Amino acid sequence: MKEIDQKIALQMYKDMLLIRKFEEMLFYLFSTRRMPGTMHQYDGQEAVAVGVCSHLSDSDYITSTHRGHGHCIAKHANLNGVMAEMFAKSTGTNHGMGGSMHIADFKAGMLGANGIVGGGIPQAVGAAWSCRYRDTDSVAVAFFGDGATNEGIFHESLNLASAWALPVLFVCENNLYGFSTHYRRVTNLENLADRAAAYGMPSVIADGMDVLDVYEKAGVLVERARAGGGPALLECKTYRFRGHSRLEKPVYRTSDEVAEWKKKDSIPRMETYMRDIMGVTDDEINELRSQVKKEIDAAVAFAEQSPAPLPEDYKQYIYA
Repeated sequence: MKEIDQKIALQMYKDMLLIRKFEEMLFYLFSTRRMPGTMHQYDGQEAVAVGVCSHLSDSDYITSTHRGHGHCIAKHANLNGVMAEMFAKSTGTNHGMGGSMHIADFKAGMLGANGIVGGGIPQAVGAAWSCRYRDTDSVAVAFFGDGATNEGIFHESLNLASAWALPVLFVCENNLYGFSTHYRRVTNLENLADRAAAYGMPSVIADGMDVLDVYEKAGVLVERARAGGGPALLECKTYRFRGHSRLEKPVYRTSDEVAEWKKKDSIPRMETYMRDIMGVTDDEINELRSQVKKEIDAAVAFAEQSPAPLPEDYKQYIYA
């Protein structure tokens, strides 16, 4: 593995911790009924979003899934606005009209979560086409789960992106389960990355529980796309620690399986790397933890103090 700059490593650690603590706060707020609606949480998969998005700027684009809070934060969407959107407040990134499954922040290049399985994949292809049309060096990234690779839109999108050599990276977050179904029950492939070969594009497999591995492999593919090399597929082997959605009990998984995956938790792994290899001190790590807590507490306070949208406000956001 190539050496990584300490500043980048510290930022990635902070971003992963911010996602984890944000999700833990959401679970608390939903459980105490201070927040409306439902949600799908990202705990455990932080290394994927952060490892990929660390190579992107505001002028690059991402599309997300129904499990989109982590992608928002990794793309450095406005944290206050993201939290306010979860509270359905007018100061939210979608003015309180989107909520968890349709959260977006166009200013940060985050084009939106999506309640349709695979729904964000063709949007990323469209964004990549716009980058080409406008003659920019921007790229688009589509995040999706293992279940989406069995949808027709996945195959259509990869085919079109390859035929037009578009600057898009397809990132499959293979967390093993599409809702309650293990992917091997419905897919006769061990590695979903193999599907890229049918469309003449390269594929890479990354350890989705190791942010450094994701960062290194995603970086090569992002720069390839940015330089005009066309699309690629990155499969990240990862795991969600909670159930599929709010309060769902994952009875289809054994406690031993969950425990084994939690041993691979990307956040303590990164802490160990920073201490043992980079010489980062406990005081520096604790300072980052303190910063994350302050930012999340401030976001909750901002959201709770923000006004709710008025009933007639929806008229401002109708396009047809």
